[in-house]
Amino acid sequence: MRSETNSICREIKFLSRGLLLRGVLHLPHISRPPVVIGSHGLFGSGDSPKQIALAEECSRHGIAFFRFDHRGCGRSQGTFTDVTSIEGRCDDIINAIKMLWARGDTGNRTGLFGSSMGGAVCMAVAAMPPYAGLPLVTAAAPVRILSNPQAIDAIQKSGDAMPDPAFYRKNLQFDISDKIPKISNILIFHGDADEVIPFSHGLEIYENAGDPKRLIVQKGGDHRMTRTTHQEIFIREAGLQFIKNLL
Repeated sequence: MRSETNSICREIKFLSRGLLLRGVLHLPHISRPPVVIGSHGLFGSGDSPKQIALAEECSRHGIAFFRFDHRGCGRSQGTFTDVTSIEGRCDDIINAIKMLWARGDTGNRTGLFGSSMGGAVCMAVAAMPPYAGLPLVTAAAPVRILSNPQAIDAIQKSGDAMPDPAFYRKNLQFDISDKIPKISNILIFHGDADEVIPFSHGLEIYENAGDPKRLIVQKGGDHRMTRTTHQEIFIREAGLQFIKNLL
C-alpha cells in the first residue's frame, strides 16, 4: 500500500473467467466513494499515463479510480494472443464492477473510462441492462474493427506490433454499432487527425448514442493524444463528467 496526496493506492487482485487480474485502486480519503473503472487500449495496461492522470484528478474530487491490466496484459494472467477479444475484455470489466461493488471501501456509484479498444469495451458493457446508465468517457474509441488490410496497417502504424494477421482475424473482429443506441450519458473525445481509428467513429458514436451526450473534437489530435493541450482538456473535462454524474 502506498499513499499519495489525494488518495491511498491499494494493489487489487480479482478473477475473471478463471484468470487472475491485477490492478491498482486509488482511494480518496473519504468513506465509500464512487468509483471509475478504466479500460486500456489493445496493447496497453492499467499504467497508461491517461489513466494515472485521470485517477489523480478523480481522487482530488473524492472519486475512487480502479485501473487494471486486462487479461494477457501487464501483470495479469493469460497469453495475450489466446485470451484477447472484446468479449473477454467485457468479462473483465463486468467482474471488476462486481468485485468493487462487493468491497466495503467503495460505493456502488460507478463510471467507466475507455481508451481506444477500451472505449469500445466500455460502451459494450454500458449497453447491457444491469449497467445501463453508467456515465462513460471514451477516447479514440472504435465502433468496429473488421478484417481488412487497411485496418491491420493502421494498427501496425500505431507503433505496436500486431502478433499475427491470423490473431487479428480470429480475435479482434467486432462491430458494436447496434449497441450504441442503448448507451447514454457519454463524453466522447476523438482527434480529427487520428491515424489509427478514423474520426468518423467518434462522429458515429455521437450521432447514435442517447442523450445526454457530448463530443469534444481534438483539432489535429492523433490517436495517442500526444498534444499537451489536448491532455489538459481531457483530464479537466473527463473529471467534470464524473464529478457531475457520480457526486
